[in-house]
Amino acid sequence: MATTAPLITEISGRGVATITLRRPDVHNAFDDELIERLRRELQGLENDPVVRVVVLAAEGKSFSAGADLNWMKRMAGYDRAENLEDAKNLGKLMATLYRMRQPTVALVQGPAYGGGVGLVACCDIAIASDAAHFCLSEVRLGLIPAVIGPYVIHAIGERQATRYMLTAEKFSAERALELGLVHEVVPADKLIEKRYEIVDALLKGGPRALSEVKNLVSYVTRSATQDEKVVRDTAGHIARVRATDEGQEGVAAFLEKRKAKWVKD
Repeated sequence: MATTAPLITEISGRGVATITLRRPDVHNAFDDELIERLRRELQGLENDPVVRVVVLAAEGKSFSAGADLNWMKRMAGYDRAENLEDAKNLGKLMATLYRMRQPTVALVQGPAYGGGVGLVACCDIAIASDAAHFCLSEVRLGLIPAVIGPYVIHAIGERQATRYMLTAEKFSAERALELGLVHEVVPADKLIEKRYEIVDALLKGGPRALSEVKNLVSYVTRSATQDEKVVRDTAGHIARVRATDEGQEGVAAFLEKRKAKWVKD
């Protein structure tokens, strides 16, 4: 009997790529195979000129339970060098997702634990069902959320990250909204509807402009203060984008009260 692929990717005619995790029997937990496949899939989508938005979703009751138990059992026998290499591979996945040029949307239909929280934090926009809950559970296993740490801390802040990483408390989708881990919480039966609403909004932006916004936010958040260099460099960002064909088309469409060329009906 054929083995079900751990993930599947579909690309719509509008350039929306949806990656769906398909290991519902183990709550979409990671193992080394899934990590590698997902990383390669994301890299391929980033380099695909057709793809404008990437949606990360999952089948089954859970979004992702983090590390797969069988994988954890194998890791228990690794030496320090093997553990380091294994952690680097997960780190590469998180960095690939976080740094993608296209906007990324996490569609969280159910619980997310450990590395699953990391995936949510790495996406630009996260929408959760009210059936979802979250947990940074690593300390309960004598581990730490090291690889996902930078992304979770960036999403919810140092103070809150410290609490939830230390206590491994489960928290609701509504609490995740308060913390800033997700942007919106909707009833389970409205999740797909909200997905289309968010994606439609993204597709109205210029493809290059969307990527440049991500670059801009990344640059500004790396800067400790709003000094003259930041003012100068951010001005350089907009000046450079305005001079592009896409920038000029966007302004022209606005002034002429028409849709820009990249907006598809």
